[in-house]
Amino acid sequence: MESRQIHIINGPNLNMLGTREPEIYGSTPFDEYLDRLRDLFPAWELVYFQSNHEGDLIDYMQSQAPYSSGMILNAGALSHYSYALQDTVRAIECPVVEVHISNLATREPHRHVTILSEVCVGTLMGFGLDGYRLAVAHLIARR
Repeated sequence: MESRQIHIINGPNLNMLGTREPEIYGSTPFDEYLDRLRDLFPAWELVYFQSNHEGDLIDYMQSQAPYSSGMILNAGALSHYSYALQDTVRAIECPVVEVHISNLATREPHRHVTILSEVCVGTLMGFGLDGYRLAVAHLIARR
């Protein structure tokens, strides 16, 4: 049977959504948004994982990729320099969509380039939390 799981993976500091710089990231905690997202896609199992540790993100992606129809990855600051995460996305066989809540192009210069974009099936940025909904819809549509 084909998987109906989509894994949403958030990296460093994204556990603080709702309180961290609300002018940039909004004031909605991710768990609250995730409930809404699950209501929008009831036929799908949306599995959530967050870690502030690069190795935990890598281990999770490697272990869950065989069971996943796709992954949504917001690696936070790791997006700009983690070649280990880039190698992980390249190595796994399920599609990965990169999501960023803010528009990186309008932020500090060190945030303008993400090394994950070149290995992901697409990148969404600047849509706030709605970027996750768009990523889920894309992963479902490409099946």
